[in-house]
Formats: sequence, structure tokens, C-alpha cells
Amino acid sequence: MTLHALCKSLFAALLAGPVLASAASLAVDVTDAAGTPLADAVVFAEPASGQAAPKSSHGAEIEQRKRRFNPLVTVIQTGTEINFPNNDSVKHHVYSFSPAKVFDLPLYSGKAAAPQLFDKPGTVVLGCNIHDQMIAYVEVVDTPFFGKSDASGKVKLDGLPPGKYRLKAWHYNLPLTVPFVEQALTLTGGDSTANFRLELKPGATAK
Repeated sequence: MTLHALCKSLFAALLAGPVLASAASLAVDVTDAAGTPLADAVVFAEPASGQAAPKSSHGAEIEQRKRRFNPLVTVIQTGTEINFPNNDSVKHHVYSFSPAKVFDLPLYSGKAAAPQLFDKPGTVVLGCNIHDQMIAYVEVVDTPFFGKSDASGKVKLDGLPPGKYRLKAWHYNLPLTVPFVEQALTLTGGDSTANFRLELKPGATAK
């Protein structure tokens, strides 16, 4: 590397340093209306400016095992591919009629022929034509800043630049009339916290 190229590289690193250092983490607690920690809640932060967010290059996988989908809830960024391997000893037939992604994987065992591309934001409900009890959910979001709550209702979003966001939460037991719950969020560079208390549909409980 020439001296000129080395100087340019060092200068670029110095410029990038403060940007990386200012990125914040956001710890979010999610509960139901009674205050019980809520697992499998999707939380995501969308820049309020509407500026296009960087794309993630990671794929995802939803397996079929013991005649169930695993995981029950998956969250991905728009433009992500998902593989659907069948690790059962029986065949499955995976499908979705959801507007965000309509697809059909005919009866198969082992690995499905090709991954499915999820190129529209929204909620996708998965089923199996052979086993009616099988159901899973894919939440497709237009941001790389997302996560899913654990058994204690906690989720952490990393790498958020300072600015204003629309922080949203979704759970498969929200009423159909409530696609997600939203709150305004302003980050100034330090780590922050937030919380959601979700009113689930009648009869639903935190699991």
C-alpha cells in the first residue's frame, strides 16, 4: 500500500470512529396488560425521517420438527430469504395466504427445493396442509433494528444511530384490529430503555 493510500485509509477510519461510537443500544421490556412478561413479541425501530435503513444480508430458517414449526415467531428485514427444512419423519406441506407473502411448498421431506424471498413488509402466517395444528408467524419489517423478546419479556436493539424513531411492538395475540403498538423515541447517543404493555385479545395469556 502506498503512503497516500495508507493516509486515506487512516483518515476514513478516523471519520468512521465517532459514528460507530455514537451508536446506541435500546433495552425494551414487553409485558401484557397485567404486567406479566411477554415472550415472542417483535420490537423494531423505524427512523422517523423515513430514510432508507441499511440492509441485512443474513438469511433465516424455520424448521419443522415434532410436527411443529420452530421457531414459532421469526422477525426478518424485507428482502430476506427463509429456508424451511423438514426435520420430521413425515412429510409437510408449508403454505401462506397472507398478503405480505403468498407461497406454497408442496408435500416434501428433508430440505425444501428453494428458500422463499420475503420482499414485502407485514405479518405472514404459516400453516401446513397436512397438520392443522402447525402454525407460525413471520414479521417482515423495513428496518435492520429489530429483535424478539425472550421468556422474561426482554429484547435489546443494538447499533441505533442518534435520532428520532417510531418504536413498534407486535405480538401474534394482539387483536386483529391492532397491527402493532407504537411510541415515539428519541436517541441521543447513550444507551436507553423503553417498555411496552400490550393489551392482548380476549382469552389470550402471556406464554
